[in-house]
Parts: sequence; C-alpha cells; structure tokens
Amino acid sequence: MNIDKEKVEKSVKMFLEAIGEDPNREGLLETPKRVAKMTDELFRGYGEAEDNIVKTFNFNGKENQIIVEKDIPFYSVCEHHILPFFGKISVAYIPNKKIFGLSKIPRICDYLSRKLQLQENLTKEIVDYIEKEISPKGVYVTISAKHMCIAMRGIQAREAITKTSLHTGLFDKYEIRKEADNLLK
Repeated sequence: MNIDKEKVEKSVKMFLEAIGEDPNREGLLETPKRVAKMTDELFRGYGEAEDNIVKTFNFNGKENQIIVEKDIPFYSVCEHHILPFFGKISVAYIPNKKIFGLSKIPRICDYLSRKLQLQENLTKEIVDYIEKEISPKGVYVTISAKHMCIAMRGIQAREAITKTSLHTGLFDKYEIRKEADNLLK
C-alpha cells in the first residue's frame, strides 16, 4: 500500500491544532505517527492485490446446494464521517462449477471493508466480487453493523444496528431465499 505517511502525520498534527490541542504535549507527541501507521491496517483494501485473496476449486456437487459462511466479523470506516462501523457479514451462494476455499469468503469481506465505505455499497461489492470470481447460480449477502456515526454523534442511538441484504440469481425465488434465511440464522 502506498499511503503517504508524511502527509497523514502532517494532517493529524493540523487536526489536533484545529480542535485546540497542543500536538507537542507529552500524550500527543507520537499520535501523528501512530495514526499514520494505523492507516496501513484500516485501509489495506486500497492496496492489497486481489490476486492474493481468491482461490477457487472445481465443484461437482449436487445442483442447487447452498454454501453458507456466516457471522464473519468485519471492521470498516464510514466515508461520510470517517468513523468506524463494524459487525458481521453472512454470505450464501449456490455454486455453478466453482467454489471458494473456506477462508476466501472472510478474506473477500475483509479486503472490501478495509477502505472508506458505506454498508450499502459493501453489501453490493461483496455480491459483485463473488459473481465475478465464480459465476454462481445465486448470491445472498447480509450485513449487520453498528455505526459509530450514529452511536457517538447526531441522534446518539447507541444500540442501533443497521442491516442490509442483497440477493441475486436463484435466491430471487422465495423458497430458496427462505431456506438460506434459515441457514443464516
């Protein structure tokens, strides 16, 4: 990742001054460096090579088998307020000749969430990524998250949970989506 850490440090120092803090006081002396270092972790979705994320396998299983990975923890940063949001992602898909290795769905979720993001967009990006990589017969993604922009500011709804979902392909059929809902619970 090519984060300009020098710019991040200068910006953090300017921010501290703008809110009336003294960036030279003992507790804040290293804060700009710490924040610059942290950006590598929080925003690695901008620089990580997609090639390292996905490994697929041929699939000769039963037609219309549903594969589910649920309660995948994720952390992201809201692009509107630059505050964290976090929660769990669940993914269901119906294979069409290819499947992912078990660790790949959490890797995809992590990769796509590690940038400035909106939950609604993240839901769609996961669906689109899975469809692009393995062309399944259907994808169903749900995200349940707590947003610090809602909990810490504005309305200050500390317990509010935001849920999003998106389904494609065979999951558009009510019976199949209902079966997936039962697996995702």
